[in-house]
Amino acid sequence: MAEEHVLVVEDEVKIAELLRDYLTAAGFKVSCLARGDEVLEKLKGIDPALILLDLMLPGLDGISVCREVRKTADIPIIMVTAKVDELDRLLGLEIGADDYICKPFSPREVVARVKAVLRRTRPSQNPRRLIAGPLMLDEETRQVTVAGRPLSLTPSEFSLLNVLMAHPERVFPRADLLDKVQGYSFEGYDRTIDGHIKNLRKKLAAILPDKELIHTIYGVGYKFSLSAQTL
Repeated sequence: MAEEHVLVVEDEVKIAELLRDYLTAAGFKVSCLARGDEVLEKLKGIDPALILLDLMLPGLDGISVCREVRKTADIPIIMVTAKVDELDRLLGLEIGADDYICKPFSPREVVARVKAVLRRTRPSQNPRRLIAGPLMLDEETRQVTVAGRPLSLTPSEFSLLNVLMAHPERVFPRADLLDKVQGYSFEGYDRTIDGHIKNLRKKLAAILPDKELIHTIYGVGYKFSLSAQTL
């Protein structure tokens, strides 16, 4: 397999160099940028497998960069932030980030999280095509259609919908979904699933405004159901 390319956008030189060294040692090709307003131009010349994106950047902040990238590409994005407030974290997820990492962090954890995100973007060994009512999800092409119309999803949103559609009516606790979708489950991180669910519902509702497909089971988690009933 060819080296997978990771774009690190981080203005703190020592942190950028640390991430570059650990990712390179793990077998990745790494490019680094120190300014947010250079990202879109950089993407015209490279096709990274993943972007590690700092929240606070000169030129253009990470939230704005993520929002701009998401207009044209579904490249996996992991936000790196020194802000510990949960609202800041979930804001990143709402504009299309797949995951977030808080500073200070272990470089080994970053590498593990990068690998986990990339694993779920690779083609399945035994791809399935799932059909449920107006939804069709194709694991091989990683495409989703709703009533025949294409649905643009981030890698995390695709994986989440895939898990739920594959087990209709099954109730998944947040921690279980996090483990299946993200590839890990850390205390305090299960709320990231709420951000992805919110995005997924919003995108589905734009095409099917009168049909709720992802149901909240209060105090437990979520399930996929074609039933109109919500518990």
